[in-house]
Amino acid sequence: MKVAFASTDKVHVNEHFGQAEEFYIWDIGPEKASFCGVVQVESEDAPGHSDDKIEARGEALADCALVYVGEIGGPAAARLVAKKIHPIKSKEQEPITVVVEKLQDVLKENPPPWLKKAMLKGDRPSVG
Repeated sequence: MKVAFASTDKVHVNEHFGQAEEFYIWDIGPEKASFCGVVQVESEDAPGHSDDKIEARGEALADCALVYVGEIGGPAAARLVAKKIHPIKSKEQEPITVVVEKLQDVLKENPPPWLKKAMLKGDRPSVG
């Protein structure tokens, strides 16, 4: 499954979803994980309504099942969930590689139902 990470330094999960200009994308499975690339989005300073920016970020991350962020507002989180993208706050600003390893450990064990559903995101036809 594809997972996005909001980061200001390319190392730690430390950026607010609405302020992130880049998301680092990883393809993560129980046995292997690989860095896929960077998705760039408009900066917060760009003209336009904040709802449009949230929507643009959601569209840019449409292939991702999860997005790890330092912070995210309630409305933005709700919009992501509606797109079947699960936002996860990283309280400790952990290194992305540590989060990847922890996620792999969970996938090897018995992932919670919400994560099993997220893992299937790429296998389901999208509706709407």
